[in-house]
Amino acid sequence: MPRSDDILKVHRLAHTGGSAALLEWLAARLGGWAGVVDAGEQGRERGPESAVRGAAEMSARGVRSAVLHQGGSATLLFALDGGRALAAVLEQPHHPGAATLLADAAVPLALVLRAEDAARREERAGLAESRAREAVLHLLMNGRLSTAHQIAGALGPSLPEPMRMYVVECRTGRRGEVARLCGELTGGRAWIVRCPVYVRHLIVLVPADLAAAAADHDPLAGALVGVAPDCAVGVSGELSLREAPAAYTQAFHALAVARGRGERHARFGPGPELALAAHGAGTGWAEALLAPLHAHEPRRPQDPGAQELRATAHAWLNFTSHATRLLKIHRNTLAARLRLVEALLGLELASLADQAALSLALRLTPGGAPGEGPGGGPAAAPDLDEVLRDPRLTAWARNHLGPLTGPDAPPGARETVRVWLAHDAQLVPAAGALGISVPGARKRLSRVEALLERSLLQSPSARHDLWLAQRAVELAG
Repeated sequence: MPRSDDILKVHRLAHTGGSAALLEWLAARLGGWAGVVDAGEQGRERGPESAVRGAAEMSARGVRSAVLHQGGSATLLFALDGGRALAAVLEQPHHPGAATLLADAAVPLALVLRAEDAARREERAGLAESRAREAVLHLLMNGRLSTAHQIAGALGPSLPEPMRMYVVECRTGRRGEVARLCGELTGGRAWIVRCPVYVRHLIVLVPADLAAAAADHDPLAGALVGVAPDCAVGVSGELSLREAPAAYTQAFHALAVARGRGERHARFGPGPELALAAHGAGTGWAEALLAPLHAHEPRRPQDPGAQELRATAHAWLNFTSHATRLLKIHRNTLAARLRLVEALLGLELASLADQAALSLALRLTPGGAPGEGPGGGPAAAPDLDEVLRDPRLTAWARNHLGPLTGPDAPPGARETVRVWLAHDAQLVPAAGALGISVPGARKRLSRVEALLERSLLQSPSARHDLWLAQRAVELAG
């Protein structure tokens, strides 16, 4: 084959297949081994020993090419950059044009290696930024605003205050494109993070002034769905950054409503927040319940402390087994931490009643550490039933459950929810108790989701609030 054809082939392979395709073709063309070796890799299994040794000697002497003869083989080397060399180990007698071909291939190979190195660095930088944004989200969800502001300020833009949180659901593989659209539509002012739990979700914190106050008109959500019609968007109310956990829950519930609407976006429906209704009557109870957790001191430095256990419990209550993705821990580590939480608090987390109690307690103590009573110890507190008997909680509960018996409610909505809650929000036993199929029970609960404007079947679910509301109504007679 003429030299010109070899040069064209080398450049074509470098452009279309990268370094791997080019080296594979060189090895086949020369009938031996061809690869890239690094002078700093001596002693490692990164190529034939003669090639690695030759690259180190070339680097030490400052020469650009070399030939080493050993036994019945020859090692030809051409310097690239960064201590690397293109090497070929060939049996004697070798291809007569081997040296010329390797010299012709060295320049395009060096260029393509630089491009591949740059692509890897860019990928690592993108991954690092994505993980940093996840960390900021995690800090916000755990009330550590100062650290969240510091990291977000370095990444840009700054965290908006006040804000509305948007949860955007899009097709798999489109999150990057939709994130770019969010940035363009908000003029770069939105703070965007890929959801660490759901691979189709983006979480977007938008300055409140960019979102219309009217619940039935959200120009940003409408514009986003207009550009990407396969998306669905749930939007929270206007809240402060300190209320980020509530904002996420609101936006997630709104997303469940948006999926069934023609406009494909929805704002969180009106209604009092449980944490606000229970704040006066329940804060002391919550602090007393969580006092053993807050006082926990790990036995070893690597064991989780109180804040880690709080974060683990909060993540599990919201995302069940998917909490491992948010916390970046193994499922066995998650299970061990939950067992420790159960032991410290005397709860059984398989029970929906205990899940609901812990969920409410965590929401009522966003700062983590409990308050102190007049004597310097934890504040005195009633039990949960006494908290739920408070008239403010009774009013909240009746308002929360009202749509289940309203004029728009499908037949049996209240009974379906009651039975589902009585079976710890498990679909299979609830369906058996109702005497219907599992798909039938799922369909009923899907209708209830649209009625309540809350997510039930996908976490974060409203099941904890529904259980508390049901219990409060029962206690009120």
